Amino acid sequence: MMAGEKKSYKKKLGAWGEEYACTFLVNEGIQIMERNARTPFGEIDIIGRQNELFVFVEVKTRSSLISGYPEDAITTDKIRHMDESINWYLENHPEIKDKWRVDVISIVGRPGSKISPKLQWWQNEF
Repeated sequence: MMAGEKKSYKKKLGAWGEEYACTFLVNEGIQIMERNARTPFGEIDIIGRQNELFVFVEVKTRSSLISGYPEDAITTDKIRHMDESINWYLENHPEIKDKWRVDVISIVGRPGSKISPKLQWWQNEF
């Protein structure tokens, strides 16, 4: 696979994983408010709401475990970017106040596979 094809595949896999995560969250009673929310510090994959609680969700997807678990991609730098992005979002949405948490969803699977994706959901991660 050439570099451009690999990047395109990763982007498609990530979009598929986010869609899968949204379906899962809706089934868990979370209303999806926004997807791929852009901030000056990066992107927030999913912003949901469960009653009065806002949920910021980082989704990591891998097609297999050859390169490790999806959550392994959440490095110190990624956490810092997420923290900056969420703080910026909160500053620009004062209605949220203190009613929020950060979740991580990791998915191992790929679109079109006969094997069901494996999803793990960590709530209130940091």
